Amino acid sequence: MAYRFRGGVHPPESKLTADAPIVDFPIPQQVVIPVQQHIGAPAKTVVAVGDVVRKGQLLAEPGGFVSAAVHASIGGTVKKIAPHPQALGIAAESITIESDGNDDWAEGCNVERDVASMDAKAIRDAICDGGLVGMGGATFPTHVKLSPPDNKPIDTFIVNGVECEPFLTADDRLMFELPGKVLDGAEVLRKALGCQRTIIGIEENKPDAIAAMTAAAAERDDMTVLPLHVRYPQGAEKQLITAALGREVPSGGLPMDVGVVVQNVGTCYAADEAVRFNRPLIERIVTVTGECARTRGNFRVRVGTLLRQIIDHVGVEDDMNQLIIGGPMMGLAQPSPEVPFTKGTSGILLTRECPEAPTLGCIRCGRCVEACPIGLTPSRLSTLLESHMVEEADAWNLNDCIECGCCTYVCPSKRPIVQQVKYGKAELRKLKAKQQ
Repeated sequence: MAYRFRGGVHPPESKLTADAPIVDFPIPQQVVIPVQQHIGAPAKTVVAVGDVVRKGQLLAEPGGFVSAAVHASIGGTVKKIAPHPQALGIAAESITIESDGNDDWAEGCNVERDVASMDAKAIRDAICDGGLVGMGGATFPTHVKLSPPDNKPIDTFIVNGVECEPFLTADDRLMFELPGKVLDGAEVLRKALGCQRTIIGIEENKPDAIAAMTAAAAERDDMTVLPLHVRYPQGAEKQLITAALGREVPSGGLPMDVGVVVQNVGTCYAADEAVRFNRPLIERIVTVTGECARTRGNFRVRVGTLLRQIIDHVGVEDDMNQLIIGGPMMGLAQPSPEVPFTKGTSGILLTRECPEAPTLGCIRCGRCVEACPIGLTPSRLSTLLESHMVEEADAWNLNDCIECGCCTYVCPSKRPIVQQVKYGKAELRKLKAKQQ
């Protein structure tokens, strides 16, 4: 049974690449690999300029429990270790490798292991060693999500195959083309959690993926594919839990508080690769699309590939003037294509920037309140933050906002509510740090 979560919107789906098979992107001659591609502490570099590295070799080890390892995505020579512009508009330490044409795996990688003999700790360790992070966009280190405290038992593991963002189809193609690999990884993750039930949530606009995953799940115990009503942002963890189980994660809480862990289908695939074959996370599938892309498709791309290389490969129309990492609802517009492709890059949108509409005052229409999937009052947050009243916005549950963009999408006054919320959260963090 599928439930409905509150709020949400249904923007045009624009799944232009739904029928485009996954294609391996050419191996780049040079990659720029950031040491932080995840939520948490940056990884600590363990190589030096001049070192020769092989594909899958450790470049940076986790900088704490909430951190993730980083590995070489190509074989070659370390040419530079220095700050490089990232998608968030800041420069962060990155490792530049120049290819030597040798694409062999590093020693110890690409070796099959007996998963049946591995216990939960061994699986978590293998996932940590592989540098896995949530690949739905949050990039939370996977081994951390697989380590709930003893007082929060997990009864259900949810595989997130929703992919509700317009334009993006990478997860859809992965489920359709490699359903067995996705579910092999789901079984590995379920074993690490020690729970029995697995639900695979997929929106109904992906019938081929639903059919493929249903056929693959029929051969496994306690795995169920759940077709879901099409509604954005159903792919967000809290909304997916409500849609799949009818449970509501409390304000300030986590999925484990209601006995659930959620992982993206891409993370499941990567878990099978890391645990069963000792292949670290050095590549992922990404949708490259948009009205200005001459070649649209779903590509398997190495981490550290510069966006410029991807754009040059697919070709763009002359009047393309907007580059977005992610989808149109939650993606980030980029001022330059010189930023690197990372573990969290699910989409690259090449388009024309819409004429900027004038921002007006809030007219108290309530559309944002109806659309908010969390049950907040975005109009109130917007007016408070417009006046820099950060502490007052905190009292209106500012940090519960998931920044899905539904409020901005429906606002007739074209108010930049999500941008105001991002600003407010950053200012709130500074304020609380100062108070402490």
